Amino acid sequence: MNNVVHYGLFDSAVNGWLIEQGLLDLKASPEIGLVVETSCRYHGELAFPDLVTAGIGISRLGRSSVRYEIALFRGDSDTAAAEGFFVHVYVDRQTRKPVAIGPKMRSKFEEMLL
Repeated sequence: MNNVVHYGLFDSAVNGWLIEQGLLDLKASPEIGLVVETSCRYHGELAFPDLVTAGIGISRLGRSSVRYEIALFRGDSDTAAAEGFFVHVYVDRQTRKPVAIGPKMRSKFEEMLL
């Protein structure tokens, strides 16, 4: 699996969770998260057609930013094949200026703090 796929899986895991929690509407949310920093460490191989499970948590919550920690697991393995993070800065969809994370989102993020 090419490195770029790992980052795509990170993005899908976080955005999928945000959508499931009712915190993100891809077309209508007035605030959106822009990725401003990423990292990935590789510990094992992932390959098509492996079933990949992602785990996410939050390690830092700021006024307008959040750092997600993500791990990718091959099949039912307890050992991560890859782990990393990315940082979202929340901005106004139109102006792209940073905005404070709202109370509903902040509450859900606090539940995910590691």
